Amino acid sequence: MTSRKDMPHGAVAVPRSPNIAPNSKLPVSLRFPLLVILSLTLSASLYTFAADFSVGEQAGISRSLNEWWQIAGLLGWRSVELGVGWWGGYDGVDLASLTLLSHLPPLYLATTFYSIRPTTVITSLAIDILSTYIPFRLLRPLSPTHNIEAPKAAVSNRSIINDLPVRTYTTLLAAGIYSVVVYGSYYSWLPVYLVTHFDGMRDISAAHSAALPYLLVSFVPVGYAAREFLFTPSAGARTDRGDAVSSAFNPESATLRQTVKHNLWDYPKRTQVIIERTATLVAVTGLNTWLQTYATIEGSEGYGAAGWAGVWAAAAAATGLALWWVGDV
Repeated sequence: MTSRKDMPHGAVAVPRSPNIAPNSKLPVSLRFPLLVILSLTLSASLYTFAADFSVGEQAGISRSLNEWWQIAGLLGWRSVELGVGWWGGYDGVDLASLTLLSHLPPLYLATTFYSIRPTTVITSLAIDILSTYIPFRLLRPLSPTHNIEAPKAAVSNRSIINDLPVRTYTTLLAAGIYSVVVYGSYYSWLPVYLVTHFDGMRDISAAHSAALPYLLVSFVPVGYAAREFLFTPSAGARTDRGDAVSSAFNPESATLRQTVKHNLWDYPKRTQVIIERTATLVAVTGLNTWLQTYATIEGSEGYGAAGWAGVWAAAAAATGLALWWVGDV
């Protein structure tokens, strides 16, 4: 065990975060496969149940997926998304937030430009969120930053995280950034780009008639999810014993690898967390939006899907930067 004198000056000796401790007593090797099975089964069951009510409406704009490799590719990507959350140490709230942020863009495209009813989109999004949150919640407890019963020593800045005005302001800030990025795209390059690269797009008028206040209100859930995924975990991050030991640096005895790591990654724990999560959000949002748009919407081109994905990836990156700045003030 590391003694206090071996720890870098200013490091806080707290126990390692329990956020990766499993609820289940199943063998470690079985937990992730079980997570994937539970998530895919729940998703298929909910979509089957909802098909008779609203979700089946999307069939009118969906690309036919008749080959086995097409189905396998989508299922494989879904497993990758779950793996990002599982091996990244996320809890159910984290992955539910990431799912909302990364699965909304193709659904938003469908309801805005293909005349799919908002209730249909909300139903699909709710199914995606529930089919990730419930299995994660069964197999892994909430992290300290999302658990109000966690020990005080396990969470930094708890008073800030739980402060209602701060929660409101950071939610509105994130929603505002997404709104401005989408609004700016609508009134610059995006309409022509969509018409050029999406064959059969039904209605482009929403891009010309968009109002920033309306977008801000509609993106409040997006802002809430971004705050939960980016701001809350970073603001609540604390340096534990393991982090203190791994970050200790002696220039006289350090290897080249240790020196490079120290120079490139010697940031406070909070900054490291928000950089890692922002990079994850940008990557997952961009890849999922491109894949789901190109693979499932009839008439979409690869370039068109990439452009649409770029809008949301840019909004995610800008939101991460803004929430890092807020936490650093």
